[in-house]
Amino acid sequence: MSTVTTAGAAYTRPPGVLHTILLAGSVSLFLGALLSDIAYYNTHQIQWSNFASWLNAGALLFAGLALVFALVNLVRAKPKAGRPLTYFLLLLVTWVIGLVNAFQHAKDAWAVMPTGLVLSAVVFILICITAVAGLNPRSGGLK
Repeated sequence: MSTVTTAGAAYTRPPGVLHTILLAGSVSLFLGALLSDIAYYNTHQIQWSNFASWLNAGALLFAGLALVFALVNLVRAKPKAGRPLTYFLLLLVTWVIGLVNAFQHAKDAWAVMPTGLVLSAVVFILICITAVAGLNPRSGGLK
């Protein structure tokens, strides 16, 4: 006798279009901030630090709005655990570390490195993990 385990959908409804756009936009903006930090690290042109600062601010705006959608999704979820809670917590941690990164980039351009580059890399990795967790409507298992 064999058994097949199926997992139900993690969401009552999949994330909406605006929620998806905000999350994807924050991924691309955090990537732009990371690439700008890499360019600044390699060239020492101060304008790259300014670009990274602005891209990080835009990413925080998008991620903050996505965080509001994640909170609403968490409140509407029947069990307050599982994928919606994990997604909300990941997005919250990403946003907080991104805010710390923004404070780091608010310093003088020469004081940004290397901490700003490391924080940008950490935030980008976290937002990628968060996007996978947030946009994957299944919690796993076999069908």
